[in-house]
Amino acid sequence: MPKVGRREEILNIACKLFSQKGYHGTTIRDISDACGILSGSLYAHINTKEDLLFEITDRGAQAFLESLRPIVESEATAEEKLKRALKAHIQVIEQNLEAATVFFHEWKALTNGRRDTIQEKRDQYEALWGRILSEGAAAGEFADLDEKFARLLILSVGNWLYQWYRPGGDLSAEEISERFADMMLKGFRVKKGEGKP
Repeated sequence: MPKVGRREEILNIACKLFSQKGYHGTTIRDISDACGILSGSLYAHINTKEDLLFEITDRGAQAFLESLRPIVESEATAEEKLKRALKAHIQVIEQNLEAATVFFHEWKALTNGRRDTIQEKRDQYEALWGRILSEGAAAGEFADLDEKFARLLILSVGNWLYQWYRPGGDLSAEEISERFADMMLKGFRVKKGEGKP
């Protein structure tokens, strides 16, 4: 197993603390103590505490985007894309539970344009979900949905997972995504006799 670099170790520890205590509840002293170094020595690796928060949230935003983009750009049906996309979303959370907690809960603490950078990536991510829903409606796979609320429903369900999902529970992340997708698709599908004229 490759040795984790010092900065990466600091990021991992900061991520854990931010997820447990919140960004504002975590001090530089907390981070340096957990790293086993003096607070002054921490500044040899970072400029500010916010640098750590930005890097954690930016990595999170990138992980979500990179998991979804190839699915949206594939030749699959909209229904299959939705299933795969929800699975990918939930797997990103499962594999990065502490970072996902920080991403969803703490990103608004960012300042100086950094919040705008994350917001832009969140907007791109939502737009990709919107493409799946639009394609499904255009192809007659989905009913004439209120796209905004359908997107909010999907992301609210997926994003809330960090609050209650625990690895090793009764259901795997994949099983959870399949159950959510099946429930949503029953509501999204065009009912017989209701297709486009």
